[in-house]
Amino acid sequence: MAKIFLMAGAAFGGLSVAAGAFTSHALKAQLSEKSQQIFETGTKYQMYHALALILVSLLLSRAEGGEGLLTLAGYAFMAGIVLFSGSLYGLSLSEIKWFGPITPLGGVAFLVGWGCIAIAALKSSPIS
Repeated sequence: MAKIFLMAGAAFGGLSVAAGAFTSHALKAQLSEKSQQIFETGTKYQMYHALALILVSLLLSRAEGGEGLLTLAGYAFMAGIVLFSGSLYGLSLSEIKWFGPITPLGGVAFLVGWGCIAIAALKSSPIS
């Protein structure tokens, strides 16, 4: 799983950079300032949680306990990126309002991921 989360983190991180650059250059004239801000929030949270996936990968590669929780954290971060950032991208690009209620589900997934890391830290042996 560590390798999968590392690859996913790298892919989501790279896509975050590409999406941010594409929007700030190619779509700047087409999007309202509010839509640009919404899109930017999506790219920021995607990057933060791409890095969190890389952290999970590193923790899994050294874990001595808590692997199940770390794996759940990785899946939660991936789900959060798709739901949170994906819904913000959809909302900003299309202004379809039903994307809005999906965003908090992604936020909950992010919270689950961070909570799993915290609990795994309590259950595991110290990292040396």
